[in-house]
Amino acid sequence: MNRKLIALDLDGTTLNDTQQITLETQEVLNKLRKEGHIISIVTGRPYRNSYYYYKQLKMDTPIVNFNGAWCHNPSDKKWEHGYHKTLSKDLAISMLSLKDDPEVQLIAAESRDGIYVHGDFIPYPDYFPEGIEVSRQLTSETLLVDPTSVEVFTNTQLNQPIIEERIIKNYGNAVEVRTWGGLSPCLEVVAAGVQKAMGVERIASYYNINQKDIIAFGDEENDYEMIQYAGEGIVMKNGNERLKAIANDLTAVTNHENGLAEYLTRYFKL
Repeated sequence: MNRKLIALDLDGTTLNDTQQITLETQEVLNKLRKEGHIISIVTGRPYRNSYYYYKQLKMDTPIVNFNGAWCHNPSDKKWEHGYHKTLSKDLAISMLSLKDDPEVQLIAAESRDGIYVHGDFIPYPDYFPEGIEVSRQLTSETLLVDPTSVEVFTNTQLNQPIIEERIIKNYGNAVEVRTWGGLSPCLEVVAAGVQKAMGVERIASYYNINQKDIIAFGDEENDYEMIQYAGEGIVMKNGNERLKAIANDLTAVTNHENGLAEYLTRYFKL
């Protein structure tokens, strides 16, 4: 079998419903890595709250954060094949106008090294893995760099389309809006053209892996381009229906039932 690039979404895919990587999943991924396959995390999360999964899996490969806006290798600070796409800080500040919508619980601007927030809502337990004290208030006086993304957390996914339409109306072709669910639904705003397949393509190119040898796993709308781009795009049983419609295959069981590990075990005949 050719060497594969296995691209892994985190929430709803690699993680179970309690935001954990199970021992079974970890063991399967370790076996595949020992067989020479490349495994990379490709997530909507910033690095600040995905790094401990990277460390738990003892990875040394590139990771894609912010739905494709930042591709980097934490284990090699001199890695020159990555990229970083940003929004203008003025655009980010102008998005504070959304705070008046009663469905909006938190607005957060993320840079590679910091987070700036409006509101005191904590979307999920590990959103601030080092404590909310690491954040700063989102104002024009504090945000002095162009951020990587702006996250808009809402009460429910049902209300996301209305807020998304408002964002697109205000900013048009300057941005991409990616949605993800989980414990707290989020609209993530990134620079135009940004999506997860960008990062997957960059990593595959670095390792000289053909597109047909890319296996990608996902469950939500923000995985769409990655699933479509991969030679084999696999959607979790718990994934959304639009994503399932373009999948090459589905896992037999959900993320909370070790669906990723079960699928990889069968596929690679471990």
